[in-house]
Amino acid sequence: MSALAAGATPVRRVTQRRVARSEWTKLRSVPSTRWALLITLLLIIGIGILVCVVFESRWPHLSAAERHRFNALDRSIAGVNFAQLAIGVLGVLVITAEYSTGSIRSTFAAVPKRLPVLWAKALVFGVVAFVVTLPALLIVFFVGQAILSGQHINISISHPGVVRALFGAALFLTVMGLFGLGLGAIVRSTAGGIAVLAGLVFVLPPIISLLPSSISNSVDPYLPSNAGGAVWTIHPDPNTLAPWTGFAVFCAYAAVALAVAAVLLVRRDT
Repeated sequence: MSALAAGATPVRRVTQRRVARSEWTKLRSVPSTRWALLITLLLIIGIGILVCVVFESRWPHLSAAERHRFNALDRSIAGVNFAQLAIGVLGVLVITAEYSTGSIRSTFAAVPKRLPVLWAKALVFGVVAFVVTLPALLIVFFVGQAILSGQHINISISHPGVVRALFGAALFLTVMGLFGLGLGAIVRSTAGGIAVLAGLVFVLPPIISLLPSSISNSVDPYLPSNAGGAVWTIHPDPNTLAPWTGFAVFCAYAAVALAVAAVLLVRRDT
């Protein structure tokens, strides 16, 4: 009996920290994660630089109305509009990839209470998303403004609202990823999660715009992408929410998605 005890492997208690470490290992070891993050970076930096180059070269030929509408910050971080889909898809994949392979059963066998898995995935993915996107946004801002300075149409980082917009864009993309994670956990299908995310973010706004203005003007500011997008602009539309108010509404969408996912996670079979 003493020999058995001496040779036995000690059983480690399941803690949130250990679950988070396990999720970090899984996140960085999955090829789709690296590809999705790379695509997100390319979209943020590549599109931003491309847009700045186009405007810098065409500036002498733009009309007075086009020059009046020009926004140096928005042009340099234009890639966020496209990167939100890539980071949202990655959020969906963070959990649906395990359902598609069946490895989620092993995960829940190791963590029977299940909820620590969801919280760990959200924490690890949220940190990674913010740490990756913020430097990309700072890079494209400074490079983009250097390009635009050729026509003296650049903007300084000390300009009111610029720092808030840059950090807000990183927070927006982070929450978009968490929103995708919550939707993926709800539907437990990669295709289904991506479809729901794309529908809410890209399809629903144009549909709402077709409604009578009395309805669309009331609903449009509260749609996920419109509400969250207010935080990364320095000249918001009069019909949109205030930057941090809109971001709070967007966070509420992600929080509700994760809360519903948590309830379903403990009630459904794997």
